Amino acid sequence: MAALKYAGLEDTDSEEELPPGWEERTTKDGWVYYANHLEEKTQWEHPKSGKRKRVAGGLPYGWEQETDENGQVYFVDHINKRTTYLDPRLAFTVEDNPVKPTTRQKYDGNSTAMEILQGRDLSGRVVIITGANSGIGFETAKSLALHGAYVILACRNMSRGNEAVQRILVEWHKAKVEAMTLDLASLQSVQHFAETFKSKNVPLHILICNAAVFGVPWCLTEDGLESTFQVNHLGHFYLVQLLEDVLRRSSPARVVMVSSESHRFTEIKDSSGKLDFSLLSPSKKEYWAMLAYNRSKLCNILFSNELNRRLSPHGVTSNAVHPGNMIYSSIHRNWWVYTLLFTLARPFTKSM
Repeated sequence: MAALKYAGLEDTDSEEELPPGWEERTTKDGWVYYANHLEEKTQWEHPKSGKRKRVAGGLPYGWEQETDENGQVYFVDHINKRTTYLDPRLAFTVEDNPVKPTTRQKYDGNSTAMEILQGRDLSGRVVIITGANSGIGFETAKSLALHGAYVILACRNMSRGNEAVQRILVEWHKAKVEAMTLDLASLQSVQHFAETFKSKNVPLHILICNAAVFGVPWCLTEDGLESTFQVNHLGHFYLVQLLEDVLRRSSPARVVMVSSESHRFTEIKDSSGKLDFSLLSPSKKEYWAMLAYNRSKLCNILFSNELNRRLSPHGVTSNAVHPGNMIYSSIHRNWWVYTLLFTLARPFTKSM
């Protein structure tokens, strides 16, 4: 204890708390070192625990690392318009020889996309997200862009798509985002989008098939198919086929199909147990909006499973995901009954 008192360490009751006169700093490549202002010396080991540390992951979105004229590293927070010499990642340090982490990373219903991506550097990754101007698609696009990815917002309405791009750029002016026209209700539009994207001569690491319609009245697309089936499934199916060669060349790559638990409440077989393809694009007489949506989500999952079976040996994986029950988004906008239902449920659901 006498030695601790002499060193000034008896004033701290935590192994990680620094004694008076000490400061925690980081090098440009993320290693933590300790400066003693009283003795004017630095060292790699924590003055109390003796451990060596480094910061974990990349900088939070909106932050940049700079160096002043004296060679001292400092950090710029573009979101809050401030600078500091304190590395914002110091709250996420790990030991030089850390214990092997568990393979299961846990998140819950309160987790945000930004929290899940914390510390990840997606620089150089190219992402396409359909229906990215609002709702889940927009939050996904924003989160990926703010972590360095080049994100293409594939939107039917270019005005709304460009507005979404500007909202992301307001948060971080260096974000790499752009909007491109994609109307899934038109197979010609899907083909034109794929050709335009290929002309950019860039890879494609992540394709997120997110766009969907829900509760819409019966109508046929310009291709003569029921709109819910074409927008939610067939348009995406065609898009993946057209971009499959780019995905293969970009491996490791992935396709994400945003499906729904509602796929469980439908069937695409007739009374004898055989597939009935007429159910996928039904006539007006046989149409029920909820069933049409459920069938399209079932098709998403069946397609994703088969796509993964065929392409995973080539480095392209495919997963279907359920985004959560009753997440409040604009997908319900087409019928007042669903709007009322979502409004009543909103206090009990996860918001964007």
